[in-house]
Amino acid sequence: MASSASVDDNIESNPLLEDFDFPPFDVVEAKHVRPGIRALLKKLESDLDELEKTVEPSWPKLVEPLEKIVDRLTVVWGIVNHLKAVKDTAELRAAVEEVQPEKVKFQLRVGQSKPIYNAFKAIQESPDWKSLSEARKRIVETQIKEAVLNGVSLEDDKREQFNKIEQELERLSHKFSENVLDATKKFEKLITDKKEIEGLPATSLGLAAQTAVSKGHENATAENGPWMITLDAPCLFAVMQHARNRALREEVYRANITRASSGDLDNTPIINQILKLRMEKARLLNYNNYAEVSMATKMATVDKAEELLEKLRSASWNAAVQGIMQEIISCRVE
Repeated sequence: MASSASVDDNIESNPLLEDFDFPPFDVVEAKHVRPGIRALLKKLESDLDELEKTVEPSWPKLVEPLEKIVDRLTVVWGIVNHLKAVKDTAELRAAVEEVQPEKVKFQLRVGQSKPIYNAFKAIQESPDWKSLSEARKRIVETQIKEAVLNGVSLEDDKREQFNKIEQELERLSHKFSENVLDATKKFEKLITDKKEIEGLPATSLGLAAQTAVSKGHENATAENGPWMITLDAPCLFAVMQHARNRALREEVYRANITRASSGDLDNTPIINQILKLRMEKARLLNYNNYAEVSMATKMATVDKAEELLEKLRSASWNAAVQGIMQEIISCRVE
């Protein structure tokens, strides 16, 4: 009994489960993720069961309770994901990886709920439809379209295949992000000659010195260095905007755009697998490709997007070629 009470106490004090106006980033730890997410999913499952039993095609009996369910999970999972991005640890990664399939399973259940889908359809087909505001009509139409894109209309065997694809896409997406994060942290360039970083503002020099201290260079100062250049956003943007050293800018730029493209952190196989699964998903939903799936809930269309890209290409092509030719001529003259 004491052990059970202890577990309940831990759940009660879990910051992910508390009511808050602003995310409690300062107190959330890896140890809170597993019990917090699982307790939240259990609560939301109960709320969803109740909603499906009592649902009516009306705003207070459908849209508002559904929004509360979806928003609560979005906010709490967003806290966990943000911490994983900015305060990454092996413990946090392991916790997220373990509960992620459970979170996706619940999202799929919400998206594929026939009672909720039918209620939204009933609103759209009701005599009161014309009296709804344009904003509310848009919400209803989007919910119906998203339910279809979530597989609500698929037959059981196809829905099972669809759900497996969604689970794998979520896993691959997180692995992709982790590889990018690891590749970002992997790049380090120690600079000891201040001439190499001329142009950087004092705040950036101070940050680079602090980074050097954290990497074992205890005597590093903003004035005398050494300075550690990384691909973290504050350092990256400072170098690209202010450093006069063109070779340094090029090195940092190339390192940034080629992150996670080789070695153990190579995302190429993951990208290929994501593209393959997205195509399978599109075909299950009777679309020609994933671009059409993506555009289904947007105001644009694939044709209009391609038309815009072509306008941009044709408008910039000649100027780009002229600029490259001038650079080549300039290099030859030098």
